[in-house]
Amino acid sequence: MDKLKPNDDANAHLRKQDHINLAFQAQLLSGQLDNRFYYEPMMAAHPSNTFDIGLDFLNKKMKAPIWIASMTGGAQMAQIINQNLAKSAKEFGLGMGLGSCRHLLYDDQHFSDFDLRKTIGDQPFYANLGIAQIELEIKNGGLHKVLEMLKKLQVDGLIIHVNPLQEWIQPEGDIITQRPIDTIQRFIDYAPDTSLIVKEVGQGFGPRSLEALLKLPLAAIDFGAAGGTNFSKLEMLRNSSEAQEIIAPLATVGHHALEMLDWIKDILNQSDSRPNQMSLIISGGIQNYIDGYYLVEQSPLKAIYGQASNFLRYAQGDYVNLQKFVSSQVNGYRLAKSLLTVKPKI
Repeated sequence: MDKLKPNDDANAHLRKQDHINLAFQAQLLSGQLDNRFYYEPMMAAHPSNTFDIGLDFLNKKMKAPIWIASMTGGAQMAQIINQNLAKSAKEFGLGMGLGSCRHLLYDDQHFSDFDLRKTIGDQPFYANLGIAQIELEIKNGGLHKVLEMLKKLQVDGLIIHVNPLQEWIQPEGDIITQRPIDTIQRFIDYAPDTSLIVKEVGQGFGPRSLEALLKLPLAAIDFGAAGGTNFSKLEMLRNSSEAQEIIAPLATVGHHALEMLDWIKDILNQSDSRPNQMSLIISGGIQNYIDGYYLVEQSPLKAIYGQASNFLRYAQGDYVNLQKFVSSQVNGYRLAKSLLTVKPKI
């Protein structure tokens, strides 16, 4: 092969000038390095678009370990946002959870906002209800309405979000009268064939909660860990200034994803059996593909990572903006998997 001649690169002089102009801005101090990884530049070429980062997850094939976490549920722009998100899930082979589907239990006014099966294709697709709603339907004998809704939406299963602090802080919040773990068990008893994911909403699960969840026949646990959007804090900000002062200490409790992974490792190490086919969706505080790659590699169970706010930011307008963002995340994950090895924790 002939060597590239200098004059074959028409932009060489401009690139060199950029290097000179930006050299001082591009300095990186040792304290700014990401010390979670070994960087191995000798061990892989640049990954192509065919570099496989896919996996079987929730009995479906995903092309990348990225979950579009539950967000909007009936807001003014919900239809545009959800259609864009579902379209990206199909194009890039991702999974998706809907925002709260509570209103669909009573009327079809917003059904078109959630009717996404044709758009998302055969990708993992889950509806979403709060624990307070499940408790209410159990009390009122209305769980059949939940199953009818799942069938109508043609979803693969249900996400139950557990949010006692959010409900307590929310001005219009529901009172939860039963232990959520008992409510979930009663739902499982009623609908044992329903694929079920349990998630938190921005504060994560403590070790006793994780241990209890790992004993249930769940499809997955979605961390909803601290570090991302905290819905308890969000609801606090909707209160009066006097109420905010009283509530504020509660809005700052919670657990980070890495802390929760360590607890799950401990629980599994102390147990005689592993959860049958249970998976993890590691969400909360994940800013980009580097964070996602690191946490997925740390997981003792099959795992993907979830994001919400970044997807929401790009899903509100033209689809091409979301398309570019998702492409950057998928290609970034490929590159991270090629060149980075997670350091063992000391």
